[in-house]
Amino acid sequence: MIVVLKPNTNGEEITRIEYMLKQNGVDTHVVEQDNGTIIGCTGDLSKIDSKSFEMNPVVDYVASVPEPYKLANRAFHPEDSIIDVSGVKVGGNHLAMIAGPCSIESYEQVMEIAKNVKAAGANMLRGGAFKPRTSPYSFQGLGLDGLEILCAVREETGLPIVTELMSTEHLDIFNEKVDLIQIGARNMQNFELLKQLGDVDRPILLKRGLNATYEEWIMSAEYIMAAGNKNVILCERGIRTFETYTRNTLDLQSIPVIKKNTHLPVIIDPSHAGGKWWLVEPMAKAAVVAGADGLIIEVHNNPECALCDGPQSLKPKKYDQLLNQIKQLAPIVGRTI
Repeated sequence: MIVVLKPNTNGEEITRIEYMLKQNGVDTHVVEQDNGTIIGCTGDLSKIDSKSFEMNPVVDYVASVPEPYKLANRAFHPEDSIIDVSGVKVGGNHLAMIAGPCSIESYEQVMEIAKNVKAAGANMLRGGAFKPRTSPYSFQGLGLDGLEILCAVREETGLPIVTELMSTEHLDIFNEKVDLIQIGARNMQNFELLKQLGDVDRPILLKRGLNATYEEWIMSAEYIMAAGNKNVILCERGIRTFETYTRNTLDLQSIPVIKKNTHLPVIIDPSHAGGKWWLVEPMAKAAVVAGADGLIIEVHNNPECALCDGPQSLKPKKYDQLLNQIKQLAPIVGRTI
């Protein structure tokens, strides 16, 4: 349920309405908008008499929210959320350009790639320290040593870092050292992990599960937000379909659907979607035109010898060419990098 207050309602009146709602045993979430204040209510709403609240002179109207997700719902927060990742804005008219290798292999490798993608226009650096792999015999990442490499490269380049958290074991160190904590597709419905993310100070990049519906994906974001962390960015990385030619099927429809139903930013991962480097460029450009708030793209200086996902990685020169094209497309849809 949402209680929409009339424009210019003062702080004292807002506090009074909020107190009355809490007296009925619900949790309240106040959202200040340019055109007024909205108080979102979650919990047991059975004791709330909406008609009595509508009689209050400062209340414009009361409306129910039929969807199971509340805090992520656009009805709760009509304006787009803009998430700050260590100074980089994600959402609004800002495009997040995240790039880097699938996995961290060495300091020299990550540093070379980071300098190249930054020169091309990237504003965040991605790299896997811990790698969830289908086979237990595949390269699993350098772990905490890889994270230290990422941190060292950040110190040199100034690029905020993005890397995947796989368990609560490393939650504290990620909260201390990582600018944007990624939750991968396989952990999208690891609800115990999601609840723990409510206690961290860092924004979360939540990837869509391989077989997840839109509602399931948004509900996973709701878990994080309900636990206390409202800074969630959604990432579409392709879903599993009957098609086997590509690694996954990139669902570009997710962009307008997510934006219609939530206020959260959504970025696209065209690398994991197609699994082929030559699909990255057309899918990246299509995503920007469709309204994505950013792109996360794998870049490797020697993809033929990469320890992980070389076939879907762009070489730095190709990435530079792609960002030059994105920079031309962005203003057409009212975006900047």
